[in-house]
Amino acid sequence: MQSAFCRFLSRIGLPVQAACALVFVVSALAPLSVETALAEEAAVPSVSAIAMHGEPALPPDFKSLPFANPDAPKGGVLTLGVQGTFDSMNSFIIQGGWTSARGMREREFGNNVLESLMMRSYGEPFTLYGLLAESVRMPNSREWIEFTLNPDAKFSDGTPVTVEDVAFSLDIIRDKGRPPFRNWYKQIVRKEFPAERTIRLVFENGDNRELPLLIALAPVFSKTSTDAESFDKSSLKPLVGSGPYVFSEIDPGKRTVLKKNPDYWAKDLPVKAGFDNFDEIRVEYFRDETTLQEAFKKGLIDALKFGDPTRWATGFDFPAAKDGRVKQLSVELGIPANTQGIAFNTRREVFQDVRLRRALSMLYDFEWVNRNMYHGLYRRTAGYWDNSILSSVGRPADEREKALLAPFPDAVTPDVMDGTWQPVQADGSGRDRKVMRQALEAFKSAGYDIKDGKMVNLASGKPLTFEIMTKNEDEEKLALVYARTLKALGIEISVRAVDPSQFEDRRTKRQFDMVFNTWISSLSPGSEQYGRWSSASADAEGSFNFVGAHSPAIDALIDAIVAARTKEDFVSAVRALDRVLISGAYAVPLHHVPDEWIGYWASKVQPPETFSLYGNSFDTWWSAEAAGK
Repeated sequence: MQSAFCRFLSRIGLPVQAACALVFVVSALAPLSVETALAEEAAVPSVSAIAMHGEPALPPDFKSLPFANPDAPKGGVLTLGVQGTFDSMNSFIIQGGWTSARGMREREFGNNVLESLMMRSYGEPFTLYGLLAESVRMPNSREWIEFTLNPDAKFSDGTPVTVEDVAFSLDIIRDKGRPPFRNWYKQIVRKEFPAERTIRLVFENGDNRELPLLIALAPVFSKTSTDAESFDKSSLKPLVGSGPYVFSEIDPGKRTVLKKNPDYWAKDLPVKAGFDNFDEIRVEYFRDETTLQEAFKKGLIDALKFGDPTRWATGFDFPAAKDGRVKQLSVELGIPANTQGIAFNTRREVFQDVRLRRALSMLYDFEWVNRNMYHGLYRRTAGYWDNSILSSVGRPADEREKALLAPFPDAVTPDVMDGTWQPVQADGSGRDRKVMRQALEAFKSAGYDIKDGKMVNLASGKPLTFEIMTKNEDEEKLALVYARTLKALGIEISVRAVDPSQFEDRRTKRQFDMVFNTWISSLSPGSEQYGRWSSASADAEGSFNFVGAHSPAIDALIDAIVAARTKEDFVSAVRALDRVLISGAYAVPLHHVPDEWIGYWASKVQPPETFSLYGNSFDTWWSAEAAGK
């Protein structure tokens, strides 16, 4: 046993003689502790799946994930469309990371090019099943995680995936990637290689309970085919991955074409059964939403996700929809609603007063907007985990939450703490006098009042003015409606429409006053919250902290979320964070749809009968033509 521990110490960098001497001393002083530690390490089981909380839902011998059809026919072409452009093939770096091509690695379009050690099942809150790794070991302390690679795992160029490729991938993103990936991977303090196909990643401690799972989802690149020197430079040369597809065409800003790799190594694994059914995937890019919609109606796009209730309610009156060739699909979501809002850039002096932000948030007339613009199909957004057990809205804080929030007595308003707070509800007239009076009192408490028809700061005498930046027609329309309401209280704002590329550039560089944003929600929030809300990310280039949140309360609560060891502690920590974010009024909360809406040409493509908790993903669809053969 001592000799085994001696070899272990030598693997981590101690000279052999020094390692063995240290073992002798430690063993003499506490012989049982060394043997106990080694025994506990050896007792960690080798498994094929791990979960954030609890146990994986599927047995080791499962045949397929529950939302995929293992009998789905193979073949055919899938053509998807998006509004926007692209100028990069690497979404993991700052330069070009926000304007990279779609479909390389994402839930909605599929992990078509890049894969990870384990694959997430979206049929569960946060459970991973082996992919590049055939097995995994992780102790209860979560101080380390160990992966043994599948011997059949290969990159698209036919070369085997090795532990050296895994180590290289983690290092290159740690050194040259963008937040939050860089922040996650730098928490690995040591890499060990117990066997030829095995890599163990050791962390400083197990405080971040989510970290091992995030590491398991890291993209794995080919070390020999990746230029480490230029990795952080935007490029149209695709990274070599182990996924089921390779690029056959890259037309910058216009289209990409992915072709199925006939030698894809994982096509017979149960975790991939029912996935990757098309021989070819085409992604077409359109400058504006109207052009994209027209392309769908003409049959140039096979399936399209809809976010505009007007188009969903009235846009299917063309011949193909009337005769049944085009169908509408509503997918019920089992996750919290995504939070849509008009974000305040709190780095701007005008928005640093939370009282002003709260006053401005009161003036969004959801009732008028929903009835006149969205056919009554939207629901009002209140917090950041609406429609789930994680939401604080309508629930008084429990004892765990109160304990977490005790060091920050001013971080949560009383009505948010006791669960009585709700977004202001107007009468739908577009000019509710009662709400206007309430808002005016809120502005006065922030040091503003109406003078000569303009809302001015009483201390400086400056009028309240700012700009809302938009990237498409829908955002522009909504911004103009909001501006009209603000004008009734003497607040003059400008609405600036920019193209998607400029939008992302200005948002990344924080060159905006207010901007539309969507915060993606899940049943397993964790370390990604650092990148969205932490003080460290407030001024970090390329982070998701667009609002510039800089709060000790937020930092402490994110720590509590990632360190939670029980479901009860986890839920309370998320609810407490929800209360702080709501009280901080970092955005004007807008609205959300209860379902996911997809239009598709039934004569061309077919969806599965069941969907995951997280909604639709096109990598489980199949060709109608292939099904008819």
